[in-house]
Amino acid sequence: MTTDVNETPKLAMIHTVPGIIPSFNELASRHLPDWRSFNMVDESLLADTIRDGALSRRTMRRLSTHIWSAVDAGASAVIVTCSSLGPAVDAAMSLCTVPLFRVDDGMAIEALQRGNRIGVLATLATTLSPTTGLIERHAERMGVNISVTSRLCEGAFDKLRSGDRPAHDAMIREGLASLGDSVDVVVLAQASMANALNGIGEAGVPILTSPELGVMHIAAALNARTRTREN
Repeated sequence: MTTDVNETPKLAMIHTVPGIIPSFNELASRHLPDWRSFNMVDESLLADTIRDGALSRRTMRRLSTHIWSAVDAGASAVIVTCSSLGPAVDAAMSLCTVPLFRVDDGMAIEALQRGNRIGVLATLATTLSPTTGLIERHAERMGVNISVTSRLCEGAFDKLRSGDRPAHDAMIREGLASLGDSVDVVVLAQASMANALNGIGEAGVPILTSPELGVMHIAAALNARTRTREN
């Protein structure tokens, strides 16, 4: 796909949780001011993954269809904001005609720059393995040795889905406390967890979330591509 030099480039954001859309719209406008973003939502992608207990081939194929639809709608780049779908994004990258991004790449890279003992906190079991695998893959690429400690906030996502965000956020804060001093940095595996840090005060270790770090990573990559074309 080619974009006319006079046309405002478009960023497609594919979500499985509608509640995070305002946050991503704000982040996109702040870090990619020369881009116009639009949103696509399919809650069933995550619901089916939770039901199946893993990312199925059928769900991966359905996500690919959304990605191609975004490109057909004029997207110059696409981000998938659901970490549970990360492996499906990886599988689609080589076939996508525009830059395609996982939301958690920026967070994984930042975590490796903060320490070697990394804690991963999630509210869905289906997100733990993709997030851990992504961190380990970046660590191998960067040539660093790490240890990963994972924690699951069992039931927290159900609280969020039922509208009880205070209970969801409280369970995440309990999970953070359980990691104690055993890690150098903690990553929150899902974008929907970021709100739990509001009002938490100063933590003992850095706590990283994917939304802003992800959008900043995308902005840097897209700006680098623009400079390369201009040169």
